[in-house]
Amino acid sequence: MVGRKKQARMYKIYVNDRPLLLADSAEAEALDPASFELVARYPGKAKFLLNYIDLLEKARHHKGVLLHWENLEELKKDLFHHFKLEEAAGGIVQNPHRQVLFIFRRGFWDLPKGKIDPGETRREAAVREVMEETGLREVQLGDPLPTTYHTYRQANRRYLKITYWYRMFADQQELVPEAGEQIEKAEWHEPASFIRQAPRMHRNILELLAFYRQQNDLG
Repeated sequence: MVGRKKQARMYKIYVNDRPLLLADSAEAEALDPASFELVARYPGKAKFLLNYIDLLEKARHHKGVLLHWENLEELKKDLFHHFKLEEAAGGIVQNPHRQVLFIFRRGFWDLPKGKIDPGETRREAAVREVMEETGLREVQLGDPLPTTYHTYRQANRRYLKITYWYRMFADQQELVPEAGEQIEKAEWHEPASFIRQAPRMHRNILELLAFYRQQNDLG
């Protein structure tokens, strides 16, 4: 059908900054198994998935895990069942000088984002959070970017954060980091040269930036 969005055939969830890739069994055959520590077919029992979540939570030396099944959406549903879901939205903001807006928070360089409030759309939340966290007074909202997934633990409970990203544009140069959200810095950087400096940054953010740079010819 014309205009119908193609269903995603894989999901990459970062656990302890290591990828847990969920894939359709047919498409998993095309992936390089050497890229993962473990490759397994899901047997259809949700409790089975805890073994791989625990594995990635407890060790950083693993390359990652690839799980595949004929029913990808059911596999995703069973995995998500083990987490409290949290939705957030944010943006990759570019200025006229082809620089991207980065923030520094809790020891990591990141992109501005935050939780979606009740009654708020993803787009509204993305713009609000970017403006609040960086001091921008006006933002032009663009197209959606790939959604990212990562997990964390708090008060002995597992959370899975789903973040919806958007392209954004802003002319304003001066930035004011939101200290109340523990943001120490908000800065414009040329993304390729900045990443070559190996800033401390989570892998899901690095992958999102790599996609953005390729799509926008930013080196």
